[in-house]
Amino acid sequence: MATTITVATLGIAIGILLGLLGGGGAILAVPALVYVVGMPIHQAVPLSLIVVALASATGALPRIRARAVNWRLAGIFAATGIPAALLGGWLGRAIPEDLLLAGFATIMVLAAYRMLHSPDHTGTACAVTDEGSGPPHINWKRCSSRSIPAGLGVGVLTGMFGVGGGFLIVPALVLLLGLPMATAVGTSLLIIIANSLAGLASHLGTVELDWTITAVFAATAIVGSLAAQRFASRISAHQLQRWFAYLVLALAAIILGDVVIGLFR
Repeated sequence: MATTITVATLGIAIGILLGLLGGGGAILAVPALVYVVGMPIHQAVPLSLIVVALASATGALPRIRARAVNWRLAGIFAATGIPAALLGGWLGRAIPEDLLLAGFATIMVLAAYRMLHSPDHTGTACAVTDEGSGPPHINWKRCSSRSIPAGLGVGVLTGMFGVGGGFLIVPALVLLLGLPMATAVGTSLLIIIANSLAGLASHLGTVELDWTITAVFAATAIVGSLAAQRFASRISAHQLQRWFAYLVLALAAIILGDVVIGLFR
């Protein structure tokens, strides 16, 4: 009973972060499950993937209705990311737990850096150009050549560490591929759903999950996310993101410290 209450509390907290930040909060799911609930990381990763997929689907629906999605780029990323996520899941199971935690802490540092240095402009790698007075178009040949390696890298990280990878996908779509920020966020959510489900598939059958705990964690995270979205516009997103980045850095330092101490036990 105490574990269920703890998991529900964590789910609500992470859901609130997801709702306020529009993503990124799920990076706390794995360390929370490992260090607070006491769950092995090889079980925490697939559980986190379930929460990431459901939370991303919740956030993607309004963006799809608003047509703030580039379906073609989402398809390219998903086509490369899905097999890479399957590979990442296999690699994650083969890596010792301490080494996997150290790698996860490194990903947390990268995520925090991304949050502290958010791009506020659109790149030109995809050469969004004007044709006379018509609408802008994208150079798809150039986009495809750049999105394939990016999709592979994000897919591996998703399957291995149970993170959505939005902190890498969004800057790739904005700076490397030239999408407007609003479209990049919506497209990123679709890519995250596909990669998370593929990563989850690579873990199921090899890891036994407590489905009661999983359901409680996922449900409370979604409730927290939906509740927080109602108040997100009243809070400074930029300041909140900076505070969250510092929290992620602090937790990454704790994880790395714990791994180092463990080497000398």
